[in-house]
Amino acid sequence: MTVFAILWKNIKWRFHNKFTIVITLTQPFLWLALYSAVAGQTMKGAAIGNYTAFILPGLMVLVSFSVCSSSGIMNYMLKAEGSFYRILIAPVKRSSIILGQILEGVLCTFLEVGIMGILSLFFSVKFSAGLIGISIILLLVFLTAFFMSGICYGISLILPNEMMYETVMNAIVLPVFFLSSALFPVDGTAGVLKAAVNLNPFTHVINHIRSILLYGTIHGRELVFTVCLLLLMGGLGFFFAAYRLKKETDL
Repeated sequence: MTVFAILWKNIKWRFHNKFTIVITLTQPFLWLALYSAVAGQTMKGAAIGNYTAFILPGLMVLVSFSVCSSSGIMNYMLKAEGSFYRILIAPVKRSSIILGQILEGVLCTFLEVGIMGILSLFFSVKFSAGLIGISIILLLVFLTAFFMSGICYGISLILPNEMMYETVMNAIVLPVFFLSSALFPVDGTAGVLKAAVNLNPFTHVINHIRSILLYGTIHGRELVFTVCLLLLMGGLGFFFAAYRLKKETDL
């Protein structure tokens, strides 16, 4: 029950800071409408059909990155208000604090992904995923957001201020995102670039979401491997956050 109490506290914090709600609601539209409109002009010669449909899975992953990163910013604001330290000295399990923080990022990610999915219908995106496919996509989004929330929360406990935090997060997120199959076909890549793209776990997440969402195709063996990898990454992210929170308590 403590996990849900902390989750609810974080949700209320978002509603008390209206600007974060505005950003949460407008960000999917900005990515879909502006980026796909501009970049899509350069991709007309490529045999990928609807460019908005092509980048939609990548934008779903990007949304999880940005939303979970904003959860780290929330942590700094909670510290400034004193709420963070009041929770820290309360008789609450450290795992509950972390889970409450992570699940808030996951819920916001689902909200943005849902908005993005609805908006994409106005850009002639046609979905082929059935109920099982949608369930698999939600699982992939959940595991991605869970991992990112844990990592972001842990990093926010290391760095002293928001400026350094945003700098570090941009240095992590942008290369990971652009070295993937999110925005452009990667079939023609070769050498070191191809190796970097293939070693990026989120390339495989994006490919699975694209394959299921747009073509209704599920690659069973590869999907199991990707889910297992995300589970491992999520566990590492959680334990990293737990370790940093313990260090915070010991100070």
